[in-house]
Amino acid sequence: MKIIIINGPNLNLLGTREPGIYGSSNFDNYYQLWKEKYPSVSFEYFQSNHEGQLIDKLHADGFSADGIILNAGAYTHTSLALADAIAAITSPVIEVHISNVYAREAFRHHSYLAKNCKGVICGFGLDSYRLAIEYLLAI
Repeated sequence: MKIIIINGPNLNLLGTREPGIYGSSNFDNYYQLWKEKYPSVSFEYFQSNHEGQLIDKLHADGFSADGIILNAGAYTHTSLALADAIAAITSPVIEVHISNVYAREAFRHHSYLAKNCKGVICGFGLDSYRLAIEYLLAI
């Protein structure tokens, strides 16, 4: 099984960026734990602060990956182009968010991506990714 984890803008700063919202843990530490916990899964990780690069990654892997876990960051609330890219591919996409977006600013309550995703997981910190992995393993 191949699972691609794609993180969008500012998520390269996890562990130092607004720890009250996003926690103080580095993403790489969790990524290594998932690789150890799920040795039968081939994981790939990609992060970009650029919308076009995220779209290119979805196009490149969205017809061959068994699942994609996408945290598009603020692009979730603004990007019709990412929504269209998700609609165009065949791999199931799970939208994840570290924080509970519904407990934050009103503009974060709407996702352009959600309607094209298999599901949305938010508010469980970095464990949101593990929950997405568990779902993809079960389908």
